[in-house]
Amino acid sequence: MFENMDFSKMGEMLQRAQEEAKKMQEQSEGKEFTSKSGGGMIKVTANGKGEVIDIEIDDSLLDDKDSLQILLISAVNDVYKMVEEDKKLAASQMLGGLGGFSGKF
Repeated sequence: MFENMDFSKMGEMLQRAQEEAKKMQEQSEGKEFTSKSGGGMIKVTANGKGEVIDIEIDDSLLDDKDSLQILLISAVNDVYKMVEEDKKLAASQMLGGLGGFSGKF
C-alpha cells in the first residue's frame, strides 16, 4: 500500500496544508453572508466565522412577536447554513489544491 510513496516530502506537504488552512481562515473572516426571510422583512448578516454581525427587522413586525420569532429563526438558520457551506467548499478546494494524494508524496 505504501510502497510507491515518498515520505521524505511529507513534512513539506504538511507545511503547505497549514499555509493553505491559514490563508483559507483569513479569507473566510473577511466574507459576509446575508439571509432574508419574510420577503425581506428580516435580514441577518454573519461573517465567515459564523458570527452574526447585523440584524435588520422591519418595523411592521414589532407588534407581531410570533411572526418576528419565526422569521428571525429562519433567517439565522439560513445564514448559518451559508457559512457552513462556504467552509466545506473552501476545505474541498484546499484539499484538491494540495494534490499529491494520488499515492506519491
